[in-house]
Amino acid sequence: MNKRILIVDDENYIRLLLHRTLEDLEFEGVSIHFAEDGIQGRDMARALRPDLVFLDMMMPGLSGAEVCTLIRRDPELAATHVIILTAKGQLPDFPPDAAPHEYMTKPFDPDQIVSRAAAVLGVDLDFDL
Repeated sequence: MNKRILIVDDENYIRLLLHRTLEDLEFEGVSIHFAEDGIQGRDMARALRPDLVFLDMMMPGLSGAEVCTLIRRDPELAATHVIILTAKGQLPDFPPDAAPHEYMTKPFDPDQIVSRAAAVLGVDLDFDL
């Protein structure tokens, strides 16, 4: 299948929690990659061309909003689905061509994370969520 997920969050425990939440997708051929800040996230997105990015809003270097804008406006990343994860109740205003596809609030529901990832990637999981 060769689908790729990139998790960009400066909090190690969030990266670990998301990995544990999504690890069943690895059995379906999905690879999961991690970035610790916005700059690394931007660079890894350009290098990996992930199918799905889970992106924290508040990070050092580049904010999630800045990374989202860079991903969404990059023609080579046009197919990348961006989900913002935020502890804030409200997102900043994004230009229409740079907005995330969706966002979820922290704390997130692990079942919702898995079901959204599977739907975006076109993975049919054989168990009930």
